[in-house]
Amino acid sequence: MQRSRRYKEIRKNIEDKNYSLEEAVKIVKENATAKFDESVEVSVVLGVDPKQSDQMVRGNLVLPHGTGKTVKVAVVAEKKDAEEAKKAGADITDKDKIFKMINNNNLDFDVLLSTPQCMKDLGKLGRVLGPKGLMPSPKSGTVVKDVAEAVNNVKKGQVEFKMDKNGVINGIVGKVSFSEKNITDNALKFLDELKKNRPPAAKGKFLRKITVSSTMGPSVSVSL
Repeated sequence: MQRSRRYKEIRKNIEDKNYSLEEAVKIVKENATAKFDESVEVSVVLGVDPKQSDQMVRGNLVLPHGTGKTVKVAVVAEKKDAEEAKKAGADITDKDKIFKMINNNNLDFDVLLSTPQCMKDLGKLGRVLGPKGLMPSPKSGTVVKDVAEAVNNVKKGQVEFKMDKNGVINGIVGKVSFSEKNITDNALKFLDELKKNRPPAAKGKFLRKITVSSTMGPSVSVSL
């Protein structure tokens, strides 16, 4: 991958060693010089075999300090639940409108929640929602019975994580405008949640490599 001159200059300031999480966050913040509020991401290489279905790692959590991102939430539910979702702050709760948007490939929302009763109809639209990562599922915490609580969690900073085909998980843990403490708190919560989701079939060290980076900056290795 071709790197910019700015990236290469920043890279020179970072030693090729493992830092404490607090030190890594400080370095990432100090070197995030883009003209926008960059996201801060934690990347973790897991000690699993990605080819084995019983070693898949995925889940969701609510970050203690949120993500710093405004999330647009759509909820597919029947009338009473839709009203509760709207009161809780959902952006789109008209079921017919949401189905029309999906059929027109107009996915103008960041998260799609559904009650179990509506999943039969939504399942028919998997060809559109699946490739975009928007298909609700119980494992991702987006098929819910309590729509109000689910909307609140998403708005407060709930994030989903899912291992890729290389056994790596990436998670947004804030913005560079956050304090070092808040980013560190979010990162620790993220790492703790990964540990809780360790598959029983995984052998040896589970968290094998951890790095922290900003959107436009180089990664900083973290001590395990």
